[in-house]
Amino acid sequence: MKSDSFIYLASGSPRRRELLRQIGVTFRVIGAELDETAFPGESALAYVSRLAQAKARVGWERSRDLGTAPVLAADTAVVLDTRILGKPAGLNDAMAMLLELSGRAHEVLTAVALRTTAGLDLAVSHSTVTFRSIDPSEARAYWETGEPSDKAGAYAIQGYAAIFISDLKGSYSGVMGLPLFETAALLKAAGVTCWQR
Repeated sequence: MKSDSFIYLASGSPRRRELLRQIGVTFRVIGAELDETAFPGESALAYVSRLAQAKARVGWERSRDLGTAPVLAADTAVVLDTRILGKPAGLNDAMAMLLELSGRAHEVLTAVALRTTAGLDLAVSHSTVTFRSIDPSEARAYWETGEPSDKAGAYAIQGYAAIFISDLKGSYSGVMGLPLFETAALLKAAGVTCWQR
């Protein structure tokens, strides 16, 4: 494949694969696992930016024997009152997160990094999501669907949790995990074409 029509995706997320397919980008998944623990006192913006860039660097190093295609990586944080809500450790953790989000607005930040032969570029999407009130029985029923177990903030906007969301200001795809406006701009600057057949 030509380097200008193909990228590596340094992510195991099925949502990110789905979103790249939506805009017609040809890609291959490459592993870029790393420790995602936030540093003490690290802001959510610094956190997602650091992780997206680190994943892109790791993916770049791992893909060098495979060619010179760009490497795309992303990281998402659900933020409530400056606190990052990660993936729930279990039922009690998920219930606590969902009931904290209930009836309130929170921020979702997704950083996208693209590593090319020219260097590393970064863009960040900021969105505000508002939940309607959720009662404990709904939160438990949602947990029992299996959907929240591996999601930041214990919910997926594109899944069953859509019924909780009363308002969204920002990027739907960014809340899913890969903001397509910012991603397409980074890819275009690197000469990667969207809408490929």
